[in-house]
Amino acid sequence: MQTFTRTDSIGVIHSDINVFQARPEDTEAVLQLLHHTAEWLKSKGSTQWNSLLRGEDSHQTPEAIKRGEVYMFMQGNILAGMVMLMQRASAWDVELWGDEGHASSIYLHRLNINREAAGKNLGEAIVRWADSGIHFPGKDRIRLDCIANNAKLNDFYKSCGYEFKGSATNPMGQFNKYEKPVLPRG
Repeated sequence: MQTFTRTDSIGVIHSDINVFQARPEDTEAVLQLLHHTAEWLKSKGSTQWNSLLRGEDSHQTPEAIKRGEVYMFMQGNILAGMVMLMQRASAWDVELWGDEGHASSIYLHRLNINREAAGKNLGEAIVRWADSGIHFPGKDRIRLDCIANNAKLNDFYKSCGYEFKGSATNPMGQFNKYEKPVLPRG
């Protein structure tokens, strides 16, 4: 399990949405949400996350859950959203970011919202929680990447205070890199 400090003492981020660290018994629900999101993206003409529909998971979600890197956002019994916060750079991250800055970075991956909970600014609330509701010792920035050709998604991360740090191309396509400093907590 990873070491972190919750700074949101009550664990509520958005009206009646509670934050929980995913446990191994939550794996099926998390994978189901990821798959549903990938299906929804495909229905909108996006190829983003299509690999999940082929059974490929570049971020190895079950293992990330076991390591304590997946956070669930529950509205009652409904998994309204999730995010992965990794303290170590994955092979994907090293490929996109190169060798610099990994020791002091958190990597935000797989942010997604259940379509039943969409339209309520939950994505923004989760991103803001990631940079102020939780703290990881020795980490001073959050990094993320997103597909370069999704203007709405890129604008979303900019509106959440993330700074564009360049683009990188790999066999999956072109991705934009974003970073945001986080303040140290005592």
